[in-house]
Amino acid sequence: MSALNPACLSRRAHQARVSLRPPGLSSHRQRRRLRTTAVQPATAIPKVIGIGPPPEPPVPVSSQYDDRFARKRKQLDLLQKGQSIRPNPARPASALQKRFWQEVSLRETADGFQVMLDSRPVRTAAKNVLLIPHNKHQLAAAIALEWDLLVSSQQALKQHYIPLTSLTNRALEIHVADEQGNSRLRQDLIRTALRYLETDTLLCWAPETNMHDPAEKQNGSLRDRQMQIAQPIITFLAQHVWPGVELKPILGTDSIIPEKQPQMTTEVIRGWLSGLPAWELAGLERGVLASKSLLVATRLLVEWSSEFSHLREASSGQARFGIEEAAEAASVEVRWQTGMWGEVEDTHDVEREDMRRQLGSLILLVHGS
Repeated sequence: MSALNPACLSRRAHQARVSLRPPGLSSHRQRRRLRTTAVQPATAIPKVIGIGPPPEPPVPVSSQYDDRFARKRKQLDLLQKGQSIRPNPARPASALQKRFWQEVSLRETADGFQVMLDSRPVRTAAKNVLLIPHNKHQLAAAIALEWDLLVSSQQALKQHYIPLTSLTNRALEIHVADEQGNSRLRQDLIRTALRYLETDTLLCWAPETNMHDPAEKQNGSLRDRQMQIAQPIITFLAQHVWPGVELKPILGTDSIIPEKQPQMTTEVIRGWLSGLPAWELAGLERGVLASKSLLVATRLLVEWSSEFSHLREASSGQARFGIEEAAEAASVEVRWQTGMWGEVEDTHDVEREDMRRQLGSLILLVHGS
């Protein structure tokens, strides 16, 4: 039997399938029309030709700066309106909603200045009279101004209304504890300050290469800027305040785990903090909490405290280290980031001014005539 031709087999299979189809069904599939509307050709619109000059470009009603200024003005008006409202002394809702004093003045006594509310002196939380040393007349005047701006006795219970009074009370609290031989409060403050040294803002330098840095570094990298700000402060402290100590960056070039300072450096700083007077220790605490840096707070303290006037004479050729310099050293990275990406309104600007306010209170506390 001869082999079958493949082409012949394929033709026979096709004829068999055709014979099995129902009658009336063609070999091609029937197509159904899905649309029901008649097809209409598009109507071309003649070209529109404008007559006259082109219209002026749209002009915004107000810029973002105008909106921001108007919003700030509205907030200021509301604030002034709230401050102008005085509780009615004839019908107070409570005793704390009225101001029981009329005038605020300073009285100089043999022990120091007293802030007088009419004829009654301001007292501390321990019911002791708030006494300001004779050489701190500016501090006494600022505290008197705080109390003169209060509109009710209830505000005197909140520390953010009387920050200088609270800070002075803190210094007197440390002074009383030292006189009583209670070293626990001082040791707690020293322990807190040394804890900030382990993560000091001035010593936290960014890596040398950062993926978020701009491609064109006109003014150098963030690390270069941090080193430029930190080196003069570190040099001053190592030469005049803590001679011979080694202050090294707490972050490596490619690490995020902080490294501890040498043991000798920690012990020298601990001994220096233990010998600070009560007023200087209270001011240093405020500066450390505001700047998150023990080094920045120490540099500002030494610059303005009457206890370290001999150090200022030894470094008379250097420029003064004030509030602006301390705030700049404590916020290098924040200003770098806001310079690249912009600042958040009512956040970065408020934090910037609040830091300056707290650093200024340090100067008022330790500065003497």
